[in-house]
Amino acid sequence: MSDSSPDRRARWGMRIGELARRTGVSERSLRYYEKQGLMDAERTPGGHREYAEGAVDRVIRIQELFAAGLCSEKIVELLPCMRDSDGGPSRIAGGRLVADLTVERDRINRMIADLIRSREVLDEVIDAASAPAE
Repeated sequence: MSDSSPDRRARWGMRIGELARRTGVSERSLRYYEKQGLMDAERTPGGHREYAEGAVDRVIRIQELFAAGLCSEKIVELLPCMRDSDGGPSRIAGGRLVADLTVERDRINRMIADLIRSREVLDEVIDAASAPAE
């Protein structure tokens, strides 16, 4: 059962709509994050989700990790190893997780290199197409 004291409301007073507005993430995505174990919410006596202020930073961090190409299972493993507004990491990443993250970083580096090559080719085509005819 949820506590309705003013102290609890001060810690957990942000409803899902406000969190969605402050982070630019849909309410549906926030529910998904909770279901995947990426974040926690308290429940009001009426069953509404309430989030702590630190949830804003956590959602932004989750979005950054998804954008980096990580799946929710990896993010669940990684989040406890990362610092956030609530303090330091609660554990150190294991060797397997670090290896997986290194593979993902290398994949991103290859994508960046491919994009740079594509941009260079386009620059050459643009230069050739815009050169005055002789």
